[in-house]
Amino acid sequence: MTELRHPSQEQQALLERYRGSHVGVFGQPGLVLTHGDGAWVWDVDGHRYLDLLGGIAVNLLGHGHPELVAAVSKQAGEAVHVSNFFTTTAQIEAAETLLEVAGAPEGSGVFFANSGAEANEAAIKLARKTGRPGIVSVSGAFHGRTTGALALTHKESHRAPFEPLLPGVTHVPAGDVAALEAAVGPDTGMVILEPLQGEAGVVPLPEGYLAAARRITTEAGALLVVDEIQTGVGRTGAWFAHQHEGVRPDAMTLAKGLGGGVPVGAMVTFGPEVTGMLTAGQHGTTFGGNPLACSAVLAVLRTVHEKRLVEHARAAGQRLAERVEALGDPRVAQVRGAGLLRGIVLTEPLAAAAVAAARERGFIINPVAPDVIRLAPPLVVTDDQLDTFVDALPAILDAAQAAHQEAAP
Repeated sequence: MTELRHPSQEQQALLERYRGSHVGVFGQPGLVLTHGDGAWVWDVDGHRYLDLLGGIAVNLLGHGHPELVAAVSKQAGEAVHVSNFFTTTAQIEAAETLLEVAGAPEGSGVFFANSGAEANEAAIKLARKTGRPGIVSVSGAFHGRTTGALALTHKESHRAPFEPLLPGVTHVPAGDVAALEAAVGPDTGMVILEPLQGEAGVVPLPEGYLAAARRITTEAGALLVVDEIQTGVGRTGAWFAHQHEGVRPDAMTLAKGLGGGVPVGAMVTFGPEVTGMLTAGQHGTTFGGNPLACSAVLAVLRTVHEKRLVEHARAAGQRLAERVEALGDPRVAQVRGAGLLRGIVLTEPLAAAAVAAARERGFIINPVAPDVIRLAPPLVVTDDQLDTFVDALPAILDAAQAAHQEAAP
């Protein structure tokens, strides 16, 4: 029987101090964490947890990875920031390496930003440069919380408090090719899609939909932009999720795992025609492309390649899904997703209670929907570590079910 973990008075006092000093947009944090090592993290009480969320798909190499630590430490001792009046070898090499793993043709380019939302803001500007004001997104989409990116996001509860938003954005049902075809016309500058919708509940687009979107946008003269913020850099078992279908977009946006925990985002443009659409002075960023972030990007990309973490994500994610489904637990409907971005779909709305039960047993997971548990562990997680979670899952669901029934009116 796993010993249950409960927060100490010290931890509760720290959480109270958090509430007294922060704007409450994140609600109540679950724990006060102190440090990590690989796929493990520790709280202030000394309790250890298997981190199966990875900072929401951010900590790609886990915690304290020696290659990332060495790269960031070295760069911090040399130059953290130089402004974009200048460049650095770190910025140049990071962009070159990113274009290489993306399979981008000659004349492609990278715009480094600080976050995924900023990368998508750059994509909006790119779309505006077509001279066509229309943008098409899909149901379930999440593209960020800045006001431009929020207009692309579908969830009404995110959008409503801040309307009116950027005009000209149309949302169509995800996976409906006919609806997409009908929505894209001579006024459409961009179609933006997540190949695998993380915030919607780890929901993949139907096979062939991305290829259909490529055909539709090409015929209409619109841009196809793929949002790979959560799915990029090996997460799904390919360097980028759109590569599973062999589709080349006009641009893609990245963040999260790109810096392994160091804040960085990027918009990658494919080919000289798209790259040349934004010219000097038409966009910018103070911190984007700074040498510290770019050194982190370079360390992440090199480590993912050298340690064959793309292949590991593919194999480990498939094994994880098969093991969960092999439990035959009647509360598990299916496991969807790809690589090490997985959604365990439940037959009851137990996800929030399961997160609490899992945390008491030493696992960090995420209730991405009332009936979906999201797993996005570091790509360095081992099969043995994942097995400990699978073995504990029935007991976690037992406790979640009991808590849910007790809370029912």
